[in-house]
This record gives sequence, C-alpha cells and structure tokens, in this order.
Amino acid sequence: MIGNVTRPGFSFSRKGSQANIDCPINQNQRLPHQSPRNKAPIIITGNDFSTLYAPFIRDGRMEKFYWAPTREDRIGVCSDFFGALRARVYDDEVRKWISEVGVENVGKRLVNSKEGPPTFEQPKMTLKKLLEYGNVLVQEQENVESAVG
Repeated sequence: MIGNVTRPGFSFSRKGSQANIDCPINQNQRLPHQSPRNKAPIIITGNDFSTLYAPFIRDGRMEKFYWAPTREDRIGVCSDFFGALRARVYDDEVRKWISEVGVENVGKRLVNSKEGPPTFEQPKMTLKKLLEYGNVLVQEQENVESAVG
C-alpha cells in the first residue's frame, strides 16, 4: 500500500492497483456506514517523483519543497560519507573485540568489570581499506535502489 490521503470532502486510498474514491461530502458529514477518519501527514523524500502515483503529486494535493544544496550542504554530505567509512572501520574493531572476549562474556566485561571498559587503539585507515568500505557502501545503496525499483 502506498498510503492514504484524506482532504476535506474527499478521500482517496490506493491499495495495489485498486483505487477507492469516496463521494465528495461535507468534511464533518459521514455516511452511516463510515467510521471517522484520522488525518496524518505523509512525508516523502526523493530525487524523482515522476514515478509516484499521479493523484498524489497533482497541484493542491501536496506541498512540494525543493532543495538545491549549497556548497556547505555538499561538504556536509561528503563529511557524512567519510564519517560512515570511519564508523565501519571502528565497527570491525568492536567485532574483533567481541570475538576475542566471546559473545557470552560481553555483558560481564562491560558492566562493573574489574578490568574496566574496553579500550581500542585507533585503527589504521589505509587507502585500500577505505576504498573497500566505500565500495561496500556503494553496493548497499545499489541493493536498496534495485529492491525499490
């Protein structure tokens, strides 16, 4: 199901390829067989809305806000990408620690441990390792796009 849109005096819902449209009536007036409907905002983000169901994107049906990223926004996106790469490297260090300690001992090692909290040396971030993780992120994004498309 894509979603529900309710407007004053009109309601529309789409499930699969079927569309059910109620007759326009006063917003406060309900037919005896209808239950009250709660309205909820639907927020959609994306790059290409041409593939959305046409009634959702007609003028007056939705507020559209366009964003053209500034130089600072683009720098922020790059920072986020490299932050994700860095987090992947640290995730591997944590996984390595868990395998050394053993999954069954993680709780004992973290809570009130005489040894204190675990410490991690700063991992070496080589170009080869960063490229490897970057390719993994690209593959994950391609998997998401192919699953949606």
